Amino acid sequence: MSVTAVIPVREGSRRLKNKNIAPFAGTNLLINKIEQLKKVPEIDNIVVSSDSELMLEMAASQHVMTHKRAIEFCDEKTKTFGEVVAHICSNVPGDHVVWATCTAPLVFPKHYSEAIALYYEALKNGYDSLVSMEQFKRYLWDDNGPVNYELGLKHVPSQQLPPLYFCTDGILIAPREKMVEWNYFHGTNPYKYILDKRTSIDIDDGLDLACARAWLDMDESVSQIEPYMTK
Repeated sequence: MSVTAVIPVREGSRRLKNKNIAPFAGTNLLINKIEQLKKVPEIDNIVVSSDSELMLEMAASQHVMTHKRAIEFCDEKTKTFGEVVAHICSNVPGDHVVWATCTAPLVFPKHYSEAIALYYEALKNGYDSLVSMEQFKRYLWDDNGPVNYELGLKHVPSQQLPPLYFCTDGILIAPREKMVEWNYFHGTNPYKYILDKRTSIDIDDGLDLACARAWLDMDESVSQIEPYMTK
């Protein structure tokens, strides 16, 4: 069964100009993600889907496949997001698609390899897709008050709260034909692939980008201080 990694990028960005090609790790976010995906042996094809000639040229320079999207599939107005997903997946090869956003630069090759292995097992166990998520336990409110805890004597420490999850959009995997059928990049019964806070970062604005750059070398920094840490 062949696996295609899709990197969706577009020219416009509302919060951070040229976000998808922002400088990162000695190159830019797009090329960084291509280089990461090339190191994943389970991936057979890499496709950059974009309306941007510059980004498509960058992809071609890295010797990966490209998919030119018409502007209506990039302007976030003419077509719904679901239509965009179906359009892209209808125009790429492969039995399974790994949706790999370049704005999740701290998702490394080891994470993709592990996620793909878990995905195949998940399909055998009745799941229909895989979605990377971050688990958290926080005190949440809506306009009517607390959502997941009670005030007063019934208040509990945050670690005793039931776990909640948010989709990180770092890794999403599903059968390609199902993505087309669903008009979406995962199904209603996805396997939760849990990532930590650092790996889960998704760059949406300048602060996110600064955090990702600061966290990039965290493994090295931690290894340097660990000998001095006491239990």
